[in-house]
Amino acid sequence: MAATWYPIIDESKCVNCNACADFCTHGVYTKGDSAPKVSSPDNCVEFCRGCSKICPTEAISYFGDH
Repeated sequence: MAATWYPIIDESKCVNCNACADFCTHGVYTKGDSAPKVSSPDNCVEFCRGCSKICPTEAISYFGDH
């Protein structure tokens, strides 16, 4: 798991479909009223990127990417 690499949701692009929260089995996200929240960033598997691949609006980037 990664403490220095985790997803960031651009709420201006997010349509609150919760695809990322439904996809992630590591509990990184919780479903929110207007967008999922990154509630447990330390649970993110470093360089997985699965949630961004499933996001239909490309609203997910990652802290720690260079």
